[in-house]
Amino acid sequence: MSSTLKIIVWDVQHGNAIYMKTPNGTNIMFDIGAGIYGSGRKFSPLRRLKYKGGVDCLHYLVISHPHADHISDISNMFDLKLKPEFLCRPKGIAHDDIKRGNRYRHRKIIKRYLELDRTYATSTPKRKTPLNPNNNGGVKIKNFRQTKKGTSNLNNYSIVSVVEYANEKILIPGDIESAGWEVLMGRGDFLSAIEGTTIFVASHHGRKAGFYSEVFDYFTPDVVIVSDGRYSDTSVTSRYGDYTQGVRVNKRNGKPTTRLVLTTRNDGPIYIKTDGYNKEITIN
Repeated sequence: MSSTLKIIVWDVQHGNAIYMKTPNGTNIMFDIGAGIYGSGRKFSPLRRLKYKGGVDCLHYLVISHPHADHISDISNMFDLKLKPEFLCRPKGIAHDDIKRGNRYRHRKIIKRYLELDRTYATSTPKRKTPLNPNNNGGVKIKNFRQTKKGTSNLNNYSIVSVVEYANEKILIPGDIESAGWEVLMGRGDFLSAIEGTTIFVASHHGRKAGFYSEVFDYFTPDVVIVSDGRYSDTSVTSRYGDYTQGVRVNKRNGKPTTRLVLTTRNDGPIYIKTDGYNKEITIN
């Protein structure tokens, strides 16, 4: 069995799609966004994984929250028969609230999401859960969410995931904003889980609303990753560099360099391999 955890942070512009293949071959996705480029060409991470990555089964899917940019690849998920064996998403959100929280032009995406939500209405036996690291080649996954503050905004329902493999720890917070961060930061189990984070995926695509500096009281990551498209006036990407150690990054065409922050906007898809102690990061 391999000892390597493989991660791809796909370039889906203003959206999120992260694939992980654990050492024992478990296929995991955190959000299923898709991209549309200037020529109108569509990019589907799930289609790429199916036809070029040999992924025929999605074992576990975490949907951080039901905004269209985090689930825009959902039709391909159905069409390619990649519905996950296990699904984690924020439960208990009224379907009317989900519809109101998205633009009308995304109604077909939301319709498919609500169909998916109903399909997984019953619980899964815990003995089979992918949250058991024995089922993931030693990879631990913990998911957190809050429903106390800021819930008029779907972003604050975001599931915040912590993925741990030996000494490597990846924090994936969806689009959670300050109100949601504040609640989670008051929980001891959450603080314990995020302590020592080495890779931090910036909340809300590096926007100001998702920036919460207090989290850096508990870790100084090697690198921050921002999944985003066109630069926005509300982007605070540069501020993350003040809280980051820096990491060696390989370029496919060029010399290795040390980087504090990586963005899909400038760096394209980001490829990470780690044995839990050492990691290799490659960008285009």
